[in-house]
Amino acid sequence: MTTVFFDVDTQIDFLYPAGALYAPGAERVVPHVTALNRYAASNEIVVISTMDAHAEDDPEFKSWPPHCVVETAAQQKPIATLLEKRVVFPNRPCEIAIDEAQQILLEKQTVDCFTSMHLLPLLEKLNADRYVVYGVVTEVCVKNAAFGLLKTGGRVEIVTDAIRALNDADGAKVLADFTAAGGVLTTVAQVTSTD
Repeated sequence: MTTVFFDVDTQIDFLYPAGALYAPGAERVVPHVTALNRYAASNEIVVISTMDAHAEDDPEFKSWPPHCVVETAAQQKPIATLLEKRVVFPNRPCEIAIDEAQQILLEKQTVDCFTSMHLLPLLEKLNADRYVVYGVVTEVCVKNAAFGLLKTGGRVEIVTDAIRALNDADGAKVLADFTAAGGVLTTVAQVTSTD
């Protein structure tokens, strides 16, 4: 079974209290995300890390407060979640070179990672049949990633102790809908001990 880990939007603006779109308690998932990313690297599992990368006048700011503006500290991922061998794919035409990359930083401008022009070609190239999803926030970007990946026909798992919602009830509904659609719930301990 070929596995890809999906580290969704673990960026400073979402993870910490000073962030523009802080998910309450999100800072507590950072050690879990770090552990998952490092586990992936040590087991030759590619990590796709989605990242919001907004212009200062981004159209998304009509729906959400300004956040993750390119080249600001708030747009960055915590250093602990970054792997040594990484490549960045901006959401514009560029070569898809992933040889030896442990982590692919996939930039996007909307809440749906599947709007990145590179995601579907990447998935085709990686040819995975299992996806392990974690990050923030559960009821928006994690939901879009997980449900989009379910459409590939592969096994999709959400790591419940490595996600955080803006609203707990909304997050719980996403998880219920996800399992009803054939998704699997798991934990960091289960992922790192059964792979």
